[in-house]
Amino acid sequence: MRKILFVALCFAAACSPKTEQTAVEPEAHSASDSLLLHPEEMKYLKNIKQLTFGGNNAEAYWSFDDSMLVFQSDFSGWGNECDQIFYTNWQTDDLKNNAPKKISTGLGRTTCSYFLPGDKTFVYASTHLGGEACPPVPERRTDGKYVWPIYDSFDIFTADLEGTILNQLTSEPGYDAEATVSPKGDKIIFTSMRTGDLELYTMNIDGTDVKQITSELGYDGGAFFSPDGTKLVWRASRPQTEEEKQEYKDLLKEGLVMPTQMELYVANADGTDIRKITSLGKANWAPFFHPSGEKLIFASNHQTERGFPFNLFMINLDGTGLTRITHDGTFDAFPVFSNNGKYIVFASNRNNGGTRDTNLFVAEWIGD
Repeated sequence: MRKILFVALCFAAACSPKTEQTAVEPEAHSASDSLLLHPEEMKYLKNIKQLTFGGNNAEAYWSFDDSMLVFQSDFSGWGNECDQIFYTNWQTDDLKNNAPKKISTGLGRTTCSYFLPGDKTFVYASTHLGGEACPPVPERRTDGKYVWPIYDSFDIFTADLEGTILNQLTSEPGYDAEATVSPKGDKIIFTSMRTGDLELYTMNIDGTDVKQITSELGYDGGAFFSPDGTKLVWRASRPQTEEEKQEYKDLLKEGLVMPTQMELYVANADGTDIRKITSLGKANWAPFFHPSGEKLIFASNHQTERGFPFNLFMINLDGTGLTRITHDGTFDAFPVFSNNGKYIVFASNRNNGGTRDTNLFVAEWIGD
């Protein structure tokens, strides 16, 4: 699942004040930009707005008309014990003083929500059929490995904005989650363990016509369609040595995956012409297509030695033109462009008062 990497680490969250002239005229930026953006980031972002103010908030995705965001949060102030799904009108709602509408059941753990065409329903994954309680988080491992849990009770559902479940789209044994929807409104891409490995599948938005997209050993997940719906991008681990392959398989048997070595891949929407885009090392993940369809934005720690911070980068589909977008010293990830290409939402540890909180931010995109 698309988890928050190393969120347990306590990062410093102070942003640097504006100290130098940037390529963008100063009057183009709001007062909040000098508080929440680093000078180097002002070439790409302006009029940034912090949406959430506590807990771990991530995986915010736009409605088709860009008026709403659906996201997951474990913020205890909203009555959560683990991740649940909420939606908000990002332009008018005040989430600092008011809780957003919870649209998951409140049972089990949820992840990976996405609006369906019409913006009246959404798709998400939940463990609630496996039990009302939050499934346990893996204990710290004695071998020091950083792992994500792959809960076999995750299945994919559709629901309305009142939280009423309309349909169960998956019922295969094992993990089914990480569903996102094509901008064309006809297909869903998701990750499943139904073959014994974490592979990508597509299906119609009613759950029919399931097709396997990937088949190589390793974790394939976090997939998204291109703006025209013709391509896919995702993150993948590809164990190479026999030792790495055995380690991957052993962790899967425990319901775990180690996300510290991942690269980005692109393919046609039917799974043909799979191409590896990055070979940067470490964790390259949370990719999303630039509005042009010719570039990718993603999160990465490849420039670090200790595994953090994570920042946002952009790269061309042919692997050239790697460009750093954010420059915070903590954690920036889950970047998603609005459908009209004017805005970007992302999750960050910036401006969290030195806590472990991960919050959501929306900014106008002024980059190329």
